[in-house]
Amino acid sequence: MITIQIISRVVFIVTALCMITCRESPFSKEMQFQKEVVHHQSLEYLCRISGQMTVAGQHNREPNSNPDQWTKYIKRITGKYPALWSGDFLFQQENIDDRPTMIKAAHLQWKNGALINLMLHTCPPNTGEPCLWDPGIINHPLSDEEWKELTTDGLALNLAWKERLDTIAVYLRYLADHHVEVLFRPLHEMNQAAFWWGGRPGPNGSAKLYRITHHYLEDYHNLNNLIWVWDMQDLSRDLEAYNPGEDYWDVFAFDVYADGYDQSWYDYILTFVGDKPIAIGECGALPSAEMLARQPRWTFFMPWAEWVKDHNSEDQIRQLYNDPRIITRDEMSGWE
Repeated sequence: MITIQIISRVVFIVTALCMITCRESPFSKEMQFQKEVVHHQSLEYLCRISGQMTVAGQHNREPNSNPDQWTKYIKRITGKYPALWSGDFLFQQENIDDRPTMIKAAHLQWKNGALINLMLHTCPPNTGEPCLWDPGIINHPLSDEEWKELTTDGLALNLAWKERLDTIAVYLRYLADHHVEVLFRPLHEMNQAAFWWGGRPGPNGSAKLYRITHHYLEDYHNLNNLIWVWDMQDLSRDLEAYNPGEDYWDVFAFDVYADGYDQSWYDYILTFVGDKPIAIGECGALPSAEMLARQPRWTFFMPWAEWVKDHNSEDQIRQLYNDPRIITRDEMSGWE
């Protein structure tokens, strides 16, 4: 079993080995995807509460050296911990170095009964890590030719992307070995063209890279602790054009930074998600208890790190956390 103390060393070793041995895809592009039936207790939990209750979540971004800072802020002002904890692998050198600290926090939060959400802000595949936010994560678009190379099995950028995934797979394996389930949200806000991975609708666009990522982590790395989150933003009503396919996602998340709380967005989303859980994947301003009552299928909300403080008063936060519809960590029964 991998221990948290040797993760960084194992990342280096695995990446080096993959540079030697992983030049051919572990699956052909003609291979038909058959999803293994795995029962995730946290996904089943979201399905059970859908339409009835909503989990309070909180994202914690940099620094990874302090991966609970905004979760602790919520506890300080409400007396309750959020029932969903979220972290990010991130892309700056200091935060890459502190990924083991972040993963250890995720493990502890799971042991304490929380749902775990992990994001992957990662550098463009035609650059190494670390990189800048801007240009880098945003405003570093790939050309159409580079995108084709990225999404064509065995080409240089495709292999570079898989090597990037190798570096995080070790941490996901640590969590799997400790029976921690992860709401995994790579390539979030697919319709946000500012991100290097975003703004490419259609089957060969952003959705294809999501499918490649899914296959590689599940089929090659054999990670079965991941609950796949397909995430979009309240930008334009063409969300279906980014759908990776029903077999590739378990939860639909919707990031609200404009008018996403409007009832028409909720009604639109219900037309294509079927019975799968939906969630407010990110927000600045929190939803109101009244809105959640009108839109009961949101299974969790997750404000963005410091935005929970910047865009909400402490009274607003307390009022929402005290609503009987909202689930906090003290109400979670724990995981087997």
